[in-house]
Amino acid sequence: MRESSANRRQRILALVEARGEVRVTALAAELGVSVITARRDVEELSRVGKIRRGHGVARSLVPMRPPPTPERWSGGVVALVVPERHTYLNEVVHGARVALEEASVRVALHPTPHTAGVERPVVRNVLARESARGLLIAPRWRTADEQEDDQWLADVDVPVVLMERAPRVGSSLHARDSVCTDHWYGVHLAVEHLMSLGHRRLVLAARDDSPTARAVRTAFAEICQARPWVQEWAVVLSAPDAGADPTTTFQEQELVEVMRERGATGVIMHSDTDALILVQQLAEAGLTVARDYSVVAYDDVVASLGSPPLTAVAPAKTEVGRLAAELLLERLDRGPASGPARQVSVLPELKVRGSTRNLNV
Repeated sequence: MRESSANRRQRILALVEARGEVRVTALAAELGVSVITARRDVEELSRVGKIRRGHGVARSLVPMRPPPTPERWSGGVVALVVPERHTYLNEVVHGARVALEEASVRVALHPTPHTAGVERPVVRNVLARESARGLLIAPRWRTADEQEDDQWLADVDVPVVLMERAPRVGSSLHARDSVCTDHWYGVHLAVEHLMSLGHRRLVLAARDDSPTARAVRTAFAEICQARPWVQEWAVVLSAPDAGADPTTTFQEQELVEVMRERGATGVIMHSDTDALILVQQLAEAGLTVARDYSVVAYDDVVASLGSPPLTAVAPAKTEVGRLAAELLLERLDRGPASGPARQVSVLPELKVRGSTRNLNV
């Protein structure tokens, strides 16, 4: 599904405002469009007064924040706290680390074990022993109950930015800064792509042991319920160990059983690591991707390595990390009470590959 010009221009505006100045050729490469298309978008944004045009460049109207001097940060660090062995967050960490190091800020990475309640002592020790002046954190929140226990994090007395985690509405963390992928929009991209190809019976195979998984499942249910032209839809677990939340009410049948029972021809799979396994399991059951069904993976960590390469929703994970780091730097520069908390949503993209088939032809 082609991206609308409005969405593309919004992305251009975000890139230009984040970097101050970007060459049109660089914009074209990042957005995957022709230089002519990027130039026309820049011209339109300039015409409506949102950016300034230069010779082959687009310039922001928003003054850039000067980076902190190395002397300011002497003796202090910014702590990065993320769950260990969490492949999805690797690119988020990379984006944050690069942004902090470019600002001459020392970074201390602290992976946390997959044990409930372990993050609190880790953060306490980081603040006490390393004089950390700011905290970037992706809480594990493996179950919904863990997410309820967030008061301790809200009470941390240094600037905190949540990475790839959206605080619950009305929770103690609702007034903290956060930068997160808009997973509702990601699921919307996947559903709309499948429907544009004529698929009306859809299944989501998703995990249930992370905030991303729960957001994806909730979005899928909302989107399908709101579209009367979706004739059938169902949700199953994408992996045997993916049901960490005992309160889940979603089905736990085998994917192949549900697909045959519902006559499903379109499948969304989270995560894409699980997607590669599920595609193989379906092949063993006699169902071939792109012939018998179309699949869209969610995460795009390894989806391109599938056979065939899997169409995938690709969260802008590096951008999430970079924006989170820049938001934290702004708090550290101007003081934690320098303005209202910001909740930044970053739109993912759809990478169309060889795992979807058009039923309309």
